[in-house]
Amino acid sequence: MTEQTTLYSGKNITIIGLGKTGLSCVDYLRSQNAHLRVIDTRESPAGKEQLASDIPLHYGSLNQQWLLESDIIVISPGLAVKTPEIQAAIAAGVEVIGDIELFCRVADKPIIAITGSNGKSTVTSLVYEIAKSAGLAVGMGGNIGIPALSLLNQSFDLYVLELSSFQLETTYSLKAAAATVLNVTEDHMNRYVDLEDYRQAKLRVYQNAVNIVVNNEDPLTRPDAMDTSSKVYTFAESQADYWLRHGEDDSYLMAGDEVILPCGEVSLVGRHNYMNCLAATALSEAVGIPLAAVRHTLRHFKGLDHRFQLAANVNGVRWINDSKATNVGSTVAALSGLQVKGTLHLLLGGDGKSADFSELATLIEKPNIICYCFGRDGAQLAALSSHSHLFETMQQAIEFLRPHLVAGDMVLLSPACASLDQFPSFEKRGEEFTRLANLK
Repeated sequence: MTEQTTLYSGKNITIIGLGKTGLSCVDYLRSQNAHLRVIDTRESPAGKEQLASDIPLHYGSLNQQWLLESDIIVISPGLAVKTPEIQAAIAAGVEVIGDIELFCRVADKPIIAITGSNGKSTVTSLVYEIAKSAGLAVGMGGNIGIPALSLLNQSFDLYVLELSSFQLETTYSLKAAAATVLNVTEDHMNRYVDLEDYRQAKLRVYQNAVNIVVNNEDPLTRPDAMDTSSKVYTFAESQADYWLRHGEDDSYLMAGDEVILPCGEVSLVGRHNYMNCLAATALSEAVGIPLAAVRHTLRHFKGLDHRFQLAANVNGVRWINDSKATNVGSTVAALSGLQVKGTLHLLLGGDGKSADFSELATLIEKPNIICYCFGRDGAQLAALSSHSHLFETMQQAIEFLRPHLVAGDMVLLSPACASLDQFPSFEKRGEEFTRLANLK
């Protein structure tokens, strides 16, 4: 830590954004003897009461003078670097980085870095559990769990980081032992110029990586200019290093010619989850974790809350909570290969973040799928199918559909939208769906 203490000691550093991540930056940089100021654009910043009283705080807007007086700005992932006040600071020679960059500069153990539009929380959690099964001391953080800098408070053999495109925008020193972009589909189009702009942010995860894991079914996950020093592994249903072999009685997760597990023994279900399992296996093997630990974890890992999770099974009707499907690609993944004996009652809606919903049309315009659309972009979604109903709220939609349910049907909340137009978070949306699903 001596080098870092010298690096930040006496520096004027402005941290933008409080909350858990901002406070972790405060704690870390204070230990490095930096001169700190904190800005939060919210009128009531989360974590304000936890900030030490001797650290100046400006909230409700950006303080341009503070920004220009800084040697370094540590920016919240929620604030775009393209923001004019940030651009003015950069033009004045101020360094702008994020908390992940601070972490990468001092982390002295291997990092597995995972990004993608969909599935990254599941794959990150899977790799974490696999590493634990192998007997490693492993820390998980970043965009999931605890802030990355808080991981430095303990001793680990391995770090597993979920990284968002926002975090990667301000990360320069990541040298992952293994890295993946699981997929690239439209998301956050209200922040990026276009899909390619968003993709380039994701691809930053590959910079200086020792091993990279590429989705062979999604050419957008392949780096434009491959670092010749990186070893490349691929996953896909077929024609990949990690793949699915289909037999008469079952399908099998494969690592080359070796069977990882029959799909029937994997706790997670659905084709998209089998792809997640293959990606997690590739990342784990890339850092030397044996397949025995992979097998144990795949047999026992039950998945994450609000990710294609069984919320209720009432009178032969399965209610599935996939509230984490906050973009189109995630809902497409949920619907692809989905088998339902009866009618699929699909709940769609919320804030689409300026996304193009048209990819859903061919998947939902089917006689056995009825759509119930709600929220800010409900009308746009309802227009995609001739079997649609439009409501103001999710509760209204469920109250309408409930009397029509028969055994063999499925009610699926996979909204293809963010929740913030009507709910505090996708978790709260999922909890409300589960509550409604279990009403007698």
